[in-house]
Amino acid sequence: ARAKLATAATALTAERKRAGREFCVRVTTELQGLAMPHSQLGIAIRHRQPPAGQDGLRIAGLESPVAFGASGVDEVEFLLLAHEGATPAPIGRAASGGELSRIMLALEVVLSESASAPTFVFDEVDAGVGGKAAVEIGRRLAQLGKSAQVLVVTHLPQVAAFADHHLVVSKQSDGRVTSSGVESLDDSARVRELARMLAGQEESAHAAAHAQELLDLASLERDKRSHAVGKPSK
Repeated sequence: ARAKLATAATALTAERKRAGREFCVRVTTELQGLAMPHSQLGIAIRHRQPPAGQDGLRIAGLESPVAFGASGVDEVEFLLLAHEGATPAPIGRAASGGELSRIMLALEVVLSESASAPTFVFDEVDAGVGGKAAVEIGRRLAQLGKSAQVLVVTHLPQVAAFADHHLVVSKQSDGRVTSSGVESLDDSARVRELARMLAGQEESAHAAAHAQELLDLASLERDKRSHAVGKPSK
């Protein structure tokens, strides 16, 4: 039984290394489109010593027995090379808060082709970016929305334009009590809100034209995705 277990564990480790290389390349490509041009994702696969009093599993090519369990003999850790000249480090230590959100987005976009969570919530995933990078974030969120429900808190019109539904959260105060409200926008109200996000002037004709341009771009992207999968977008 141990011999069979060692053979299966060895095969699983080899497959993890193969899949890890492909996965890292794809996630790194996504990161470089999300205003992290010099970032790279890596994966470290390690083995643990068996706990005291427990016999480890002997694997060909390894000097000492290793701990094993239902998932094999490997410990897997994601590493981030945040910029050129940096040393790869665990994501939790190497990434800032805004970068963590973008890394999560990149991971989920790549993983969305397989099993995925039913709902994702991104809060300020666009922190510290703008312009073209913001449009790319909007595109990827929309792509993820093909296979899951995606809720996004954003202050960027380039991101908000890609949403299927646009909700505005606002606060009101009567001097004593402050309350929050949520309003769902129709097409015309959405143009005004995007104009406000763009220029702070919802009645500006130039801002409204730019807002409509963003919505048209997002609509064109949705049509492309719909034709690519051969069915109407949600």
